[in-house]
Amino acid sequence: MSEATGRILSVEIGPNPPDRLDKALARDVPAEASLSRSRLARLLAEGAVTKAGVPVADPKAKVAEGETYAIALGPAGEVATKAEAIPLKVLWEDADLIVIDKPAGMVVHPAPGSRDGTLVNALLHHCGDTLSGVGGEKRPGIVHRIDKDTSGLLVAAKSDRAHHGLARQFEAHSVERHYLALVQGVPDRSDPRLAGVKGVSFEPGGILKITTQLARHKTDRQRQAVLFHGGRHAVTRLRVVETFGAPPALALVECWLETGRTHQIRVHMAHAGHGLVGDPTYGGRRKPSAAALGPDAAAAVAAFPRQALHAATLGFVHPVSGEDLRFTSDLPEDFAALLARLRP
Repeated sequence: MSEATGRILSVEIGPNPPDRLDKALARDVPAEASLSRSRLARLLAEGAVTKAGVPVADPKAKVAEGETYAIALGPAGEVATKAEAIPLKVLWEDADLIVIDKPAGMVVHPAPGSRDGTLVNALLHHCGDTLSGVGGEKRPGIVHRIDKDTSGLLVAAKSDRAHHGLARQFEAHSVERHYLALVQGVPDRSDPRLAGVKGVSFEPGGILKITTQLARHKTDRQRQAVLFHGGRHAVTRLRVVETFGAPPALALVECWLETGRTHQIRVHMAHAGHGLVGDPTYGGRRKPSAAALGPDAAAAVAAFPRQALHAATLGFVHPVSGEDLRFTSDLPEDFAALLARLRP
């Protein structure tokens, strides 16, 4: 019986168990059940864990080898977020996951001020009863996000087993994620200014590497800030794909992430002095050079309404079948049109 209709999971405590029930269950629960420690804590608190028919709610209860516990996994609960019939560009879908090519302007997850019209609202409608439940709720499992005004590829889980498997790959930094960005100036090894920017280095093949810590800005909680002590480790690599202007004033760069922090590419490019065109948060509104680009192209750059960033490639191992999956997404119309205006 699937978790969508409810089932009883039997767990036998193995040799040398931890000294408390919650840790022992987390260790010995079958891997295919995909129960996180936080989910087990909720099940304990709800009285869904029993021994010999008697509920055991104390997570610190002592356990012994050979004891058997029953965990009642009820049907996946409905969520308060409403399903909305919003068109989606689906590149892959099966019983466990779905890959979406997200348009710019769509928020991924509901939040204060953006309760409706999000990708999650759309997925709830699109997937419907094919959602077997993530964390005990009938919802898609969002394991990574891209900003509202960033376009491109995103994968979401439709089952607990897929959610845990994808999360492990993101935590291990084994997911392939390449972005295309249009930036101010041209990141180049010959630029003496770059050599003096802390955290910036070059690797063979003209690849620029940016290594810093990132944390929420002290005074503006909507922004991230570069640090070198504290925060979370962040690494971005990039190469120049194409330059625009005479002399070159803009560059199309391909960025790939070793880590995936909030706003990482936008913050790192601004730190290197090459902010994204159209980025209102990290200084990408610098006036373009009409002398270098021509007045029409410069006007098109100045009018671009969002950060010029597109999640173009996404590759990972299917968390259930083990199949290697790799997806690519063409630039959206507005981004492609801007590049066309920049080319002679």
